[in-house]
Amino acid sequence: MVDRLLTWTPRVLTMVFIGFISLFALDVFGEFNSWQKTALALFMHLIPSIALVGLLIVAWYKKRIGGVIFVIIGICFGFAFDAFQYLTGFLLLVLPLWIVGILFFISDKKTPPLK
Repeated sequence: MVDRLLTWTPRVLTMVFIGFISLFALDVFGEFNSWQKTALALFMHLIPSIALVGLLIVAWYKKRIGGVIFVIIGICFGFAFDAFQYLTGFLLLVLPLWIVGILFFISDKKTPPLK
C-alpha cells in the first residue's frame, strides 16, 4: 500500500500542477480577433505545461532523474517568474515542484523499479 502511495503521489501532484498552470493560458481567449492569433498565443502560453508533461514522462520511468529535474525546474520557475520575491509566487510555483521532486526521490528509494 505504501509503495503504491509513494509511486502515485508525485505523479498525480504533477498532473494537478500542470492543470493549474495551464489555467493561466485561458487568458488569451477574447484578446485577438482571429483564431490563428488566438491559437498561437494559446500554444505559447502552454509551452511550460507541455514541457512539464515531457518531464513527467521522463520521471515516470526514471524517478531519480525526475526528482533532480523537478527540483531544478522549481528553481528555474522561481527565477523566471520572480517567485522568490513573493511568498505567494513561491508557494504556488516553486514549492509544489520541489515537493514533487523530493517525492520522486523518496519513491525511487522505497519502491522497486518499473520493468
